[in-house]
Amino acid sequence: MFGTLRASWTRDTAFSSGFGNLSTVVNVSTLIDECKGLIVKKLATIEIEACCSPLLAAPLGEADADQLAMSFKALADPVRLRLLSLIAAAPEGTACSCDLEEPVGKSQPTVSHHLSVLADAGLITKERVGRWVNCTVVPETLARLRGVLGG
Repeated sequence: MFGTLRASWTRDTAFSSGFGNLSTVVNVSTLIDECKGLIVKKLATIEIEACCSPLLAAPLGEADADQLAMSFKALADPVRLRLLSLIAAAPEGTACSCDLEEPVGKSQPTVSHHLSVLADAGLITKERVGRWVNCTVVPETLARLRGVLGG
């Protein structure tokens, strides 16, 4: 019942020329003759510097690259991105962690974890006030990220 299977193929000689069915090949010379009468419009050239300036004045050092990567990694999570935007939009750029649970729809431990990641990345500072934590945006870090992104 169990036998050896063999694969085989044969070359289709009708299509061996690479052009498929030769009767459908179009005479290109007639198309070229039709194009001779067309008016060609010269397009304006643009300077490369005008649209593509370098983002940074100098290459990043290893420590700077590590810090930026940590910041961008922290912002790669949608919950953390929303938390940062909520804190930044709060009066004076400061919000209590108790006010952040409901808008993101996450529990207190989850919000606390995400705030710690943002703080470790240097995007916010945290200050304990009783049971809760006040979170403040670090504007210098956000300005640096904007600068790297060319904004």
